[in-house]
Amino acid sequence: MSSLHQSFAVVGGGKLGMPIVKGLSAQGATVVLLSRSGLDDTKLETLPAKVSVAKVDTADSAAVAAIFEQHKVDVVVSTISSGAVGAQTVLVDAAKSAGVRLFVPSEFGMSTEGDVNNPKNKIIAYTESVGVPYARFFNGMITEFLPMLIGVKEHGKVRIVGKGDAPVSFTSIVDVTGFVAYVLTSLAPSELENRTFRIEGDRATMNELGGIFNTEVEHVDEISGPMGGFATMMLRIVDTGVGSTGWDAEKKAEKTGSEAAGSANGLWPGHHWKSIKEVHNL
Repeated sequence: MSSLHQSFAVVGGGKLGMPIVKGLSAQGATVVLLSRSGLDDTKLETLPAKVSVAKVDTADSAAVAAIFEQHKVDVVVSTISSGAVGAQTVLVDAAKSAGVRLFVPSEFGMSTEGDVNNPKNKIIAYTESVGVPYARFFNGMITEFLPMLIGVKEHGKVRIVGKGDAPVSFTSIVDVTGFVAYVLTSLAPSELENRTFRIEGDRATMNELGGIFNTEVEHVDEISGPMGGFATMMLRIVDTGVGSTGWDAEKKAEKTGSEAAGSANGLWPGHHWKSIKEVHNL
C-alpha cells in the first residue's frame, strides 16, 4: 500500500500528546485521542472539532483494539509517560489485532537505540517480534525543560554534574510535535516503517550553556532539592554522550551520515528549528 496514512490514534493528551493531536488534525488527518481518565472541559475546548476522544482502560488490549478498529486507525502514536513505557506491549498487541499499519512508541527523548537494557528499546524489540512496523523519534532533551534541569532560575547560574563536555541535542516541544505530525502525514508508509528519525533543534555541551544563559557554570557532585535526584541522574546520563540524537550506544561514539544527530531535520523542508536562546528569549 502506497497511499499516505489518514487515520491516527494518539495515546495520552499531555504536553506532547495534545500538540501532536492538533498537528495531525491540521494536516487533514482523522484523529482519535485515547485517554485512561478522559479529558477535562478545558482541554476538550482546545481540541479541533474533528478530533474524537475515547476514554478507555489502556491496559485492556481488547478494548483498545476495538477503538482502533472502530476508527480504522492506520497509525498509533504513544505519548505515555516514561515511567509506563513497558505497558506499551498492550498497545502493540491491540495494534496487531486491529491491523494497524504503524506504531510510534513513546521515545521523544535521548537515543535508546542499541541500549538493550532500556525499557524503551525493549518495546521496539517486542514490536518487531509481533510484526508491527514502527517509527521512533529521537529529539534529545526538551528545550523548555532545560532551566529546571540546570537550576538557572533558582541559582542564577548553571549547575551541572560531571565534566559537561559531551554534545547534547536540544529540541523544543513545538518542533518535536510539529515534526512528528508532518512526517507521519507526508511520507509514504514505506518511508516510515522500522525507521529512526533523529532530529535536533540546537546543539551544545552543558558547559556551553553558561555562555548561552549569560552566567557561570558550577560543577557539583549532585543536584539538591525536590527534583534533585532526577536532575542528577539526567546530567550523569548526558555526560556519557547519550544526550546527542546521533549517539551510538554500542560503539560509544557519534553516528554519521544519514544517522547523525539532526539528520532527519531536512525531511521538514523550509522549517525553522528553534534554538535554546529563542525558546527562552535570551
